[in-house]
Amino acid sequence: MFTGLSAFPLTPLHEDRFDERAYAELITRLVRAGVDSVGALGSTGSYAYLDRDERRRVAEAAVRHADGTPVLVGIGAPRTSQVRALAQDAQQAGASAVLLAPVGYQALTEEEVFSLYEDVTAELSVPLVVYDNPGTTHFTFSTELYGRVAALPGVAAIKIPPVPADPAAARERVAAIRASVPDHVVVGVSGDAAAATGIGAGCGAWFSAVAGTLPATALPLARAALGGDAGRAAAESERLRPLWDLFAAHGSLRVIAAVAEHLGLVAPHCLPRPVLGLPAAGRERVARVVEELGLA
Repeated sequence: MFTGLSAFPLTPLHEDRFDERAYAELITRLVRAGVDSVGALGSTGSYAYLDRDERRRVAEAAVRHADGTPVLVGIGAPRTSQVRALAQDAQQAGASAVLLAPVGYQALTEEEVFSLYEDVTAELSVPLVVYDNPGTTHFTFSTELYGRVAALPGVAAIKIPPVPADPAAARERVAAIRASVPDHVVVGVSGDAAAATGIGAGCGAWFSAVAGTLPATALPLARAALGGDAGRAAAESERLRPLWDLFAAHGSLRVIAAVAEHLGLVAPHCLPRPVLGLPAAGRERVARVVEELGLA
């Protein structure tokens, strides 16, 4: 479950409540498309904005509608006791694994982050994916910390931030991480524009925001890259450059929400306030890109 394409869907809201009907349809799209796993309650899934009960319901719905496709459930929260409770809920919901980002309000030290993973893995009965997203957590893992955390029992994969655009620099970065973690720990790339380069540099998985709404768009790129066809993967990624440019300008969450709203997959204004989504001009640009690229 820790290799291949892991699709991270939105957690859509309707009138500030979890829209389970729309969520079920998103999950069903992923399963029918053939993604390798579902990443529920990732950053694209707005986990930090949801309370424990909402997150439990999302986890249960993801597992129920995934129809056997492995589901990775995010459990990040500011307090260790909250993370433990969320881990218990995810396991009871039937999650195949959990995703843990070091969420903090106060800036966390490396020792504090290590102690978080040490405390949580001691109680887990399912594997854990280290969820490194400095853009949202404002914490940056060192390569040494990757190694310390990856050596804890139950750690199965690390989701790393985008690799450098230069292929040689990307290979060097992934090789350094690989050298620091146990052989059984999968290194997976995030940042959709960097997927082809990251997989070509040695990453075994792509943790993807775009795949959570547009799995049929992401799968050709993923299969080409994971199959060793670097030229085709690069060409497919370049074809999607207008979408990646939107991600760079506005952030993937707001753009993906606008895509899903434009396609009628979720209700308008599906994000948790105070996140407003894109303004009208941005939504119009998203709609043009969707049509120009044939993403509908």
